[in-house]
Amino acid sequence: MKQVDIYTDGACSGNPGPGGWAAILTYKGIEKEISGYQELTTNNRMELMGPIKALELLKEPCSVRIYTDSTYLFNAFEKGWLSKWQKQNWHTSNKQPVANQDLWQRLIELASIHRIQWVKVKGHSDNEMNNRCDKLARQAIKDGNKQRMAEREDEKP
Repeated sequence: MKQVDIYTDGACSGNPGPGGWAAILTYKGIEKEISGYQELTTNNRMELMGPIKALELLKEPCSVRIYTDSTYLFNAFEKGWLSKWQKQNWHTSNKQPVANQDLWQRLIELASIHRIQWVKVKGHSDNEMNNRCDKLARQAIKDGNKQRMAEREDEKP
């Protein structure tokens, strides 16, 4: 089984607001950077999009280490939150609907294909790959905002 390392991060300018996600996949010393933008979203949604988009790129089942600075993402898998939410019909212990259920379900589906180890890293620290992902996610926001502004200019009479 191939071993792939994936570093992910998400960012939001305002919460909710314009958001960006990023991932860096590494396999046998080869790196692939991916990132994306959403006009109106939340930080948590962007934290989920990084691993989703990265896992979607894998063409076969792999052994994957996913590095994240998101406590929300890490704890959902490592502390069993997802299992509890599913048993409670996608409701929290406070009987509230689980936020981002659509993304959680997609991530569960993708995670079932691979053997995943979740690794928590400290954000905005000395982890070079996490810092690169943060920079990519923030750049995606800047690029998305520029594109949105250009589209608005094109729409003016």
